[in-house]
Amino acid sequence: MDQFIKITLDLLVGFGETLKIFAVTLAFSLPLGLIIAFGSMSKFKPLSALTRAFVWIIRGTPLMLQLIAVYYGPGLVFGQMLLTAPVAVYITFTINYACYFSEIYRGGIESIAKGQYEAGQVLGMTRRETFFKVILLQVVKRIIPPMSNEIITLVKDTSLARVVTYYELIYFAQRYIKNAGLLWPLFYTAVYYLVFTAVLTFFFRWLEKKLDYFKA
Repeated sequence: MDQFIKITLDLLVGFGETLKIFAVTLAFSLPLGLIIAFGSMSKFKPLSALTRAFVWIIRGTPLMLQLIAVYYGPGLVFGQMLLTAPVAVYITFTINYACYFSEIYRGGIESIAKGQYEAGQVLGMTRRETFFKVILLQVVKRIIPPMSNEIITLVKDTSLARVVTYYELIYFAQRYIKNAGLLWPLFYTAVYYLVFTAVLTFFFRWLEKKLDYFKA
């Protein structure tokens, strides 16, 4: 029993690092994703083409490969490691998820009838005012389901951080295989992931209900 409690508390420390990756990624990727979405929808063709090409590359390559490139790449180019493992993880996850979020944003924005922009102009509102006061909340309502799926995927993707020696939950569990010959702590980590994803699932269901007054 003492061993179980000790391992539970030890894995809780690793889970704290997992939560840190999750929180930092969302804090930066959600606003960055909106900026990228605006870039991909820009009427300035060179900007939209460059932005879409960047999104295509990020979405078309594995996150693990991107982690390795960001962490080890500068060392290969400059001859020394420029980024710590946590910084490399935060940068990579933020860029990766910002690109996925940008496509969700773009789909949500483009799904709104253009007539609403015209109605805003008739009422004397600028296009910017129409977007933030009329369109944005409708977009939020429509993107909640796909956004929630990506966010829940992020919870599980945090385990990839261990490939650049970031000490997250799975990394803590793997130490018991090497040091104590115990395999069960690795499977025990599933409890942490399941509880966290359950909390997120209930939260997004609640959020969808709160936004039910937007039927459009």
